[in-house]
Amino acid sequence: MKFHRVHVEVTNICGLACSFCPPKVNPSKTMTLEFFEETIVQLKPYTRSLALHVMGDPLLLSNLVHYLDLAKKHNFEVELTTSGYFLPNHDAKTLFHDSVRQLNISLNSFNKNSLNLSFDDYMNSVLDLCSKKLQNYPKPFINLRLWNLQDSSVADPYNDQVFGKLNSFFNIDLSTHHQNKKESLRLASKILLNFDSYFEWPSLKSSHNSDAPCYGLSSHIGILSDGTVVPCCLDGDGVINLGNLHHKSLKDILTSQRSTEIIEGFKDGVAVEELCKKCSYKDRFKT
Repeated sequence: MKFHRVHVEVTNICGLACSFCPPKVNPSKTMTLEFFEETIVQLKPYTRSLALHVMGDPLLLSNLVHYLDLAKKHNFEVELTTSGYFLPNHDAKTLFHDSVRQLNISLNSFNKNSLNLSFDDYMNSVLDLCSKKLQNYPKPFINLRLWNLQDSSVADPYNDQVFGKLNSFFNIDLSTHHQNKKESLRLASKILLNFDSYFEWPSLKSSHNSDAPCYGLSSHIGILSDGTVVPCCLDGDGVINLGNLHHKSLKDILTSQRSTEIIEGFKDGVAVEELCKKCSYKDRFKT
């Protein structure tokens, strides 16, 4: 069993309250460095790629560099996902650590919050980081995300502001892409602008009900900050609790009857778990 990546939630604290994210249910928790290292050691046979995010923002951690040091020690590549609000909390040497392969910045978080930060200050910190990347850090990617396509009445004026900043900084013209955004656009070397739509986080309260194949427990799994293993990075509440690494080994969890039934079900296009039936994201994978 090999995974393209494993989502290891080093903290479930985000620091924001974006309208497109569900409210956090579980108590605030940050994974200790000791447990993080124990976890990634167990992951060695399964993946070489870590995404330090499920619900929280890893850039909230003042000691983020120590987690990255451990990832490098054990030869993992890391993907960081952040709202961008906390970029100024870290220097470029940390954000472009030797272990970091990609930094994802969710630009549409800005207009979904009411915080004491101007648009110019927010975008300038993002662009300053892009400048430092281009000057000194050729290896990692920066992926700027605008995942708000279906919210055109609200998003288009904000996106125009973003385009204006990007046009000026990168000396390009994004106007021709305004109506055709379902793609990734190259802004500069290893700096991309990625468009997509909001997705609905799965919930047992949802009226949605469907069967379809899914990549959960196939391409990826999630490990929450409290050690709970879940089959999918969208199960931030740990509804499908496959087991906890504080009490069971990852090997035992992944080979359990419950995990096996989920895997075999998806192979046949069947969602075995109730939360999976309620998830509309998997419908994207129907052929």
